[in-house]
Amino acid sequence: MRFSAPLIALLATSANALSLYGGAEKAIIAGDDELDVPGENPLKFCEADRTKDHIIIDSVILTPNPPEAGKVLKIAASGDVKHEIEEGAYVNLSVKYGYIRLINTKADLCEEIKNVDLECPIKKGPIAIIKEVELPKEIPPGKYTVLADVYTKDGEHITCLTAAVTFGAKSALGNFNIDL
Repeated sequence: MRFSAPLIALLATSANALSLYGGAEKAIIAGDDELDVPGENPLKFCEADRTKDHIIIDSVILTPNPPEAGKVLKIAASGDVKHEIEEGAYVNLSVKYGYIRLINTKADLCEEIKNVDLECPIKKGPIAIIKEVELPKEIPPGKYTVLADVYTKDGEHITCLTAAVTFGAKSALGNFNIDL
């Protein structure tokens, strides 16, 4: 089993950002598209050519998939760090709610990975992570899109991931979904 810390930082940051909103439509399983991140998740790679990426992602499994408001989101991921990741690495993070940009920031990757119990430097080699994030009950329905483009301290590309999740509204009759 192998995993990458930048991926976990993305997932934890994304889950925290998405945890402001909640309840979702259907399980999202990566599969046929070459951009799909392997496993049961809504993640996609930004580019088909990942030969220069500093990490290899073998699998990401979200439980429940898709995430649900008021529930604990379990993230299990594995991959391989091809090059040590040092202090100063960063992630350009964007979160949109429909067409509205909620977050557009440059975050310190080493600070973010502390949320998943990791620290820099992240050594070269295989790694596996399991993390749980509690999602609040009060999550407005709609489509959320997250983009995380990750770089080393020297500006070399580590990886780029994106995800889109549609959260549904709840009524007395049960769940229904609304796309914005």
